[in-house]
Amino acid sequence: MNGKVIGANGESLPGATVIAVHVPSGTQYGTTTDVAGLYRLPNMNVGGPYTLTVSYIGFEPFVKEGIYLSLGQTQKVNANMAEKAAAISGVEIVAERNNLFDGNRTGATTNIGRTEITTMPTINRSINDFTRLSPQSGVGNGFAGRDGRYNNITIDGSNFNNNFGLSSKNLPGGDAQPISLDAIEQISVNVAPYDIRQSNFTGANINAVTRKGDNTLQGSAYTFYRNQDLTGDKAGDQTFELANTSTTSYGARLAGPIIKDKLFFFANAEYEKSNYPGITWNASDTSAGIYPSSDNYISRTSKQDMATMKQYLLSKYGYDPGSYENFDNFESKNYKLLGRIDWNINKNHKLSVRYNYVNSKNDQQVNATSAPNPRSNFGRIGEKSLSFSNSGYKLNNTVSSIVGELNSVFGSTMANKLLVTYTKIQDTRDSDSDPFPFVDIYKDGDPYMSFGYELFTYQNDVKNNVFNITDNFNYFMGKHTFTAGASFEHMYFGNSYKRYGTSYYRYASMEDFMNNALPTVFGLTYPYDGAGDGYAELSFGLGSIYVQDEFQVNDNLKLTAGVRFEMPFYFDDLIQNPNISDSLTFKDALGNDTKLDVGTWPDPQVLFSPRVGFNWDVEGDQQFQVRGGTGIFTGRLPFVWFTNQPTNSGVLQNTIEINSATTIADKQLYFNADPFGYYSKFSSTPGTLASGSSIAIVDKDFKMPQVWRSNLAADIKLPWQDLVLTVEGLYSKDINAVVQFNANQTVSDTTFQGPDQRQRFFSSSRKVNKDISSAMVLTNTDEGYSYMLTLQLTKPFTKGLFGTLSYTYMMAKDVSANPGSTASSAWGSNPSTLNQNTPELSYSQFAIPHRVMGAISYHIEYGNNFGTTISLFYEGANQGRLSYVYSNDMNGDGNSADLMYIPKDASEIQFADIKNTDGDVVFTADQQNTAFWKYVEQDDYLKENKGKYAERYGVLMPWRHRFDLRILQDLYTHFGDSRRHTLQLSLDLLNIGNLINSDWGTYKKQTVGTYDITLLKYSKTDANGVPIYQMNTAGTDFPTSTFSDVLSTSSTWGAQIGLRYTF
Repeated sequence: MNGKVIGANGESLPGATVIAVHVPSGTQYGTTTDVAGLYRLPNMNVGGPYTLTVSYIGFEPFVKEGIYLSLGQTQKVNANMAEKAAAISGVEIVAERNNLFDGNRTGATTNIGRTEITTMPTINRSINDFTRLSPQSGVGNGFAGRDGRYNNITIDGSNFNNNFGLSSKNLPGGDAQPISLDAIEQISVNVAPYDIRQSNFTGANINAVTRKGDNTLQGSAYTFYRNQDLTGDKAGDQTFELANTSTTSYGARLAGPIIKDKLFFFANAEYEKSNYPGITWNASDTSAGIYPSSDNYISRTSKQDMATMKQYLLSKYGYDPGSYENFDNFESKNYKLLGRIDWNINKNHKLSVRYNYVNSKNDQQVNATSAPNPRSNFGRIGEKSLSFSNSGYKLNNTVSSIVGELNSVFGSTMANKLLVTYTKIQDTRDSDSDPFPFVDIYKDGDPYMSFGYELFTYQNDVKNNVFNITDNFNYFMGKHTFTAGASFEHMYFGNSYKRYGTSYYRYASMEDFMNNALPTVFGLTYPYDGAGDGYAELSFGLGSIYVQDEFQVNDNLKLTAGVRFEMPFYFDDLIQNPNISDSLTFKDALGNDTKLDVGTWPDPQVLFSPRVGFNWDVEGDQQFQVRGGTGIFTGRLPFVWFTNQPTNSGVLQNTIEINSATTIADKQLYFNADPFGYYSKFSSTPGTLASGSSIAIVDKDFKMPQVWRSNLAADIKLPWQDLVLTVEGLYSKDINAVVQFNANQTVSDTTFQGPDQRQRFFSSSRKVNKDISSAMVLTNTDEGYSYMLTLQLTKPFTKGLFGTLSYTYMMAKDVSANPGSTASSAWGSNPSTLNQNTPELSYSQFAIPHRVMGAISYHIEYGNNFGTTISLFYEGANQGRLSYVYSNDMNGDGNSADLMYIPKDASEIQFADIKNTDGDVVFTADQQNTAFWKYVEQDDYLKENKGKYAERYGVLMPWRHRFDLRILQDLYTHFGDSRRHTLQLSLDLLNIGNLINSDWGTYKKQTVGTYDITLLKYSKTDANGVPIYQMNTAGTDFPTSTFSDVLSTSSTWGAQIGLRYTF
């Protein structure tokens, strides 16, 4: 809080005493005004209400009540003092809780207070259900067109991230929400904050603060429940059978004083358990009239073939792969605890300590597509393929964190905040399978059946210990607030990761496997002698120092300027491997010869982040505000990409990926039921590289991600109902974006003939070093940008009503979404035209061009004992973006992520007959040609881009309207004391439009393909080198539309009921 104290004639009053009291807890913050009559009260708790009292000799005390503080904002309260003889009243009531006209507000920021948290619809009870209230929100927790993994999450000011980044989830703890919503006081989403203290992100900085106790003993006990009876069963014109599901959660919170006005506590505990169908696809059974159907989740994999394979595995190897029909439901359960102590040491010093813990266990499906290259774009469970149940795995997550914060004020000119955090995270996996090789069976060139010990689960364990210390010092001098700060974060990672740890085999057919033919692909990760516990370790530090000046030029204009210096530190020494660094030569990103050194980390480089911002209250009456800024933001990345280096350096373990038929034959890699039976075929001496070995390094010049981001906005208070109109523009330019390239891939001089003349690779020559599978390099690029324009109308909370309505246009382009956790998958899964080493600048996967978002809530109390709240959330947007890619490796570079060439007419595409395993023609070339052009003419993207290459994520998915509703019914009573006791019934109804009309609110999916649209499969070339294709089927026939309804509960309405007691 800050402001100015002036006398009756407008003169500044230096030395006035200013005291703000947090009424619920009695916590006091005090200071005196400086020579200019200015006061500052730093490091205050969010929420309220506060009462501000200003006293000065010869003047009546100035008192202002009902002040509420929002996270990340500075409330400006000026005191106009009246002389004692002229005094009329010393009290003014302020009820506005979310002041959009804040002098510290410069860039795009969204604040979500306790009112929104308690009234907005939510079933998952996740922070992400509320960050969607930001107009800058995009796809998959992303902001400003960036991957959600580039966000930074802070809880009570301390970093709390999914640092390893195996999934797009921002928070640690796996599928669980690590902190209950009942423990959250406020949330803020900061996309362009020009406060130099905010860093560690290039997407958004998402801040949340937890509740705390005060002088009133208060608490709440609650439960929420949903099952299949509270779920819709119709999407579009299709009705489907609902499986048994249930989710139940129980929780309680308690807060109050330990010593009145001095020492307070808050505690929360919550347990949640879910039971749901994890595998929704079923095998086909033509003898029973059950035919393959993408819409009905019937796979082409037949029940008879699954039964045959299971019996074969049991009789031949004594291995039970699990069920292939009537799959058991998946289970997810977690419990979480949070406790907090707040101590008002005295008026100038305040200490808080918080501890939270979460333990989560979840069943998971087998990995969809990852495998040694060339991999397929069709998943292991889907229209083309099925996996046995024991190929799944269980994910176990544990997170514990302790935070200490000391806030101090020294006189009226200095303040300090010290924050110390320690967090311990562990993610492990289990399997229901006995140790057994993982096997992919193909049919007609596509996945058909999978079984065995999940290929990434064996000895998979990730440890992440994080220590952070941050100190911010403020010095107040006249119109200037100077900030000097330092932060240091140390992260330890221990990664035990053995992909294909129980060995991996791929066969062209069931018959090949059962007749003991050689596989087409073999994979294995095995330890070197003396490798110890097998953990690849990374000890990483990031140090920061920064300074900032907030200059209150006059009552209307505030300028902020600061600079931040950040430098990474690598504390562990890597082991050199001269067999790589000395003996092998690779190609850099430009195709020049280069050496790779797996024994060194990048050279530490200081990253420079200057920022300036401004806020101009044009008339000084908080009716028209112009704000903005520009600056550089330095962020984080998934650190799994760093641990790829020690994991794949050839000194700890070796990963073999062999797709050469000659090598497989030479090594006689017939199927061996002993998962570790072929260790002896490869050297176990550290540093040796067997044929098919993989390498990964981080470029010695690698820099942490950086963007230059500029923001300009205007807030205008309209003359109706306190409405505020905001017009906001945001532009971001990549300085150091993240990209991967394969230094072991050659530059091909051979091209296809015909209209599609992209590069063509051959297995015999596509590798620089033929015995190395890949040599991945994590590096930077400056290509990429985004811009967005937002129009927003906001109704701040008054008289029980608040609301917001916004429209955002967004355009974002990058060169890679880095869609994977391993270096090879992040590189090889990025769709491209030429090859993955030369990715084109194209649309970001995380940006949609148009998004409309609205929320409104109204609360009314009546009849002395009743209250009702009705809240509605709306989102209208394209569901996401997709790419047209071939379903297999078209250009021969070993990756199945080749963007499709869209022929301009029938003369530019040739088809080959589709035959079954007996050699009979199922679909002729002419039939495919007819079906293909019929499909093209109904697809707007293909129709408009004939004669061009498809763009990465160039296809916009259909628009979807979604309405979510929440109704709260309160019953109030008093049990002989003054406090209110409330019994509350709640109903959360998601996608309510589908309840009204089954055509509304449904999700769409691509008719053919798992992650992207795979309309065509490369077959061969003709005598002139022109590609020939086959058209992929959707079920038993060719697709006739690009998209179809998702016939699952994700498309239908869903409800959750709740019961809560609060006192």
